[in-house]
Amino acid sequence: MLLDWLAIAVSVLLSAGIRNAWAITLGIAVQPQGRLIASYLTELVLQGCTPSSECSPVGKRQNIRRSSLMSDLNLAVIGNSAIAALVDRRARIVWCCFPRFDGDPIFCSLLGVADDPTGAGLFDIELTNLESAKQEYVRNTAILVTTLTDDAGATVQITDLAPRFRHYGRLFRPTILVRRVAPLAGSPRLRIRVRPRSDYGATPMGQILGSNHIRYISSTLALRLTTDAPISYVAEEVPFVLEGPVNLILGPDERITAPIAATTREYFELTQDYWFEWTRYLSVPFEWQDAVIRAAIVLKLCSFEETGAIVAALTTSIPEAPNSGRTWDYRYCWLRDAYFVVQALNQLGATLTMEDFLHYIINIAALGKDRRLRPVYAIVPGIPLPEREIGSLLGYRGMGPVRVGNLAERQVQNDTYGSVILAAAQMFFDRRLPRMGDRAMFARLEELGQQAAVLAFEPDASLWEFRGRTRVHTFSSAMCWAACDRLAKIAGILGLSERVSHWRTEANRIRATILDKGWDPEQNTFVESLGGKDVDASLLLLQEIGFVAASDPRFLGTIAAVEKRLRNGCHIFRYTAPDDFGAPTVAFTVCTLWYVNALAAVGRREEAREIFEHVLSCRNHLGLLSEDVDPKTGELWGNFPQTYSMVGLIISAMRLSRTWEEAFWRG
Repeated sequence: MLLDWLAIAVSVLLSAGIRNAWAITLGIAVQPQGRLIASYLTELVLQGCTPSSECSPVGKRQNIRRSSLMSDLNLAVIGNSAIAALVDRRARIVWCCFPRFDGDPIFCSLLGVADDPTGAGLFDIELTNLESAKQEYVRNTAILVTTLTDDAGATVQITDLAPRFRHYGRLFRPTILVRRVAPLAGSPRLRIRVRPRSDYGATPMGQILGSNHIRYISSTLALRLTTDAPISYVAEEVPFVLEGPVNLILGPDERITAPIAATTREYFELTQDYWFEWTRYLSVPFEWQDAVIRAAIVLKLCSFEETGAIVAALTTSIPEAPNSGRTWDYRYCWLRDAYFVVQALNQLGATLTMEDFLHYIINIAALGKDRRLRPVYAIVPGIPLPEREIGSLLGYRGMGPVRVGNLAERQVQNDTYGSVILAAAQMFFDRRLPRMGDRAMFARLEELGQQAAVLAFEPDASLWEFRGRTRVHTFSSAMCWAACDRLAKIAGILGLSERVSHWRTEANRIRATILDKGWDPEQNTFVESLGGKDVDASLLLLQEIGFVAASDPRFLGTIAAVEKRLRNGCHIFRYTAPDDFGAPTVAFTVCTLWYVNALAAVGRREEAREIFEHVLSCRNHLGLLSEDVDPKTGELWGNFPQTYSMVGLIISAMRLSRTWEEAFWRG
């Protein structure tokens, strides 16, 4: 058995780029990545595991004790639309950027701190002799409850939240994290470890003790942990017996004047009430309600309400696939992704995010002198996003590089204009809104439409953000068509007949060219670029945006081509042709959900439901999805949580569910 594990150790280490694998097995000093993986494998061997046991380094069947040293995406999200944190199954906060989603990660152990890959950059409440863990959200909220039990049955419950509620007539969403630790059974013995870092994990923050708080100081940031736990035990990381509840509030270096237990209790109750009220008004489908509500809450947590930006994900550099080098920073606002989020929340009746996003767009438009949009912006418009690699973090499971910023900021992606106009269109038609779209807003959108009309057949990097080539991509051209088409419809409702004629003419011109050059009669499919031969998953959206009808033979032929060339089991790849990093090896989750919607649209509902159920089975233990799924193992890869994926889940559920009337009244 030991020889089996040595063979596995060599294989794993080589896959991670560690060439001195034998040095690790012999106890010779090695790189930090090697120490991390070797410690993990040693733990498995000492526990008497065999290669066929449940102790596999990947997958959903990991035992809580045996997966302590290797990161995975079985993570929870807590947040309040100002700050967010990721919490693992053992209640360790392993990722949290401060003071915004795109800030310096004060907790960054998810990506492995180079000088201490197993212990730095986390906020840990460690139960001695941990045997099992259970984790769940308080129903219909963003409040997380983790229950830890030791090998003697002693149990502790940890409640995590970021406060969010109405206070003095406005929304209170401070940049603080609240943790309450309470004994449930026996005499649990635990250790509290608070190890914030600065400069992307490069430097531990200094620690200064107060009477009932600890200050954590860096050159650019000061935090304060206020607690009724024994300060010396926390500062020295000494285990102690938990005889009663303790409370911990981490945030800016500001005094909390009220009793901390009462403050924690008030924050919990008011935050719970807020989320109950918010979810109460969601127009959820009859089926899959819990999945849809959880996805909607996640989308809300990924919106930065102060500016209206919506981030693609809360993390950077979780690789799209093992050792692929596809490690990108998603903590910014892609206008395309934000449109899809707005679309999903609008369908649920949560329209305020759309209104906030349009304020964000107005500020973005004011930045550009040439009226051209970038595909991605910082959550505070105007801050540049130069891409660089960070050596102080090893990467997820040691798979780097870790990147900050995103080169896509400098790319041309012409579908962006359509995304913005589609996101805004509902403002002109939805009479529930207190402030509907008017002629002034229409004039702003027309400026973007003019760019769409000019750029419809200009080469771009596509929504897939190719770094090594540009083409005239069919989806980008189709979204430029959608921009002109929606402007014609908006002009109609505003009674602007001349503008209706103008935009309808532009839309017809663009559509005719796409049908001529983006359709391949020999292959009986639309193709990913005008005059090209390849197929990509974005073609499944042509029906969604109204470019072709679901019954159009050309769309039916495109579905068949996607199935033949992009389908792998129950998953759809975004494309299969090699790109700058080689051929993709994982499925892009939202593409699978686009396929589900296409099947439903053409009447293949039972197939669509089967695949949708499979996608639901790929979620983590709390119902969250990342960007990608390995079709062979079902393991999640890519940045987390991915708004694209959660959006796709909501829209597919809305399309496939029986209506309330069918299921409830007439069922």
